Amino acid sequence: MGQDKNPRRVAENEAMAKLRMLRTSPQKLNLVAGMIRGQKVGKALNDLTFSKKRIAIDVRKCLQSAIANAENNHNLDVDELVIVEAYVGKNITLKRGRPRARGRFGRIIKPFSELTIKVRQVEEQA
Repeated sequence: MGQDKNPRRVAENEAMAKLRMLRTSPQKLNLVAGMIRGQKVGKALNDLTFSKKRIAIDVRKCLQSAIANAENNHNLDVDELVIVEAYVGKNITLKRGRPRARGRFGRIIKPFSELTIKVRQVEEQA
């Protein structure tokens, strides 16, 4: 008997990777994600390697995971992959504080984010 196979969340020529609990604000992460949207994966990996943003290291790991998923799980050609979607979502927020003058309390918000990257195999025009 057994269960039915789960339907795929992406198309046949796509692969996806998701990274949760990234310790940065979604706004800062979206700057790095916007830098690689729509690019070929080779150029995107290059851009992330030489970026000065701290979070670019984690974005690069997520992109490498999406490439590995495409190659190993879906048998896609790595040289023809393009990043079609790279979007950012909010995650939990740690609320911390610091004592301030005259008995007040300064609130410190420490946001977390999540990142989703989808890659698609696109045939090059000859």
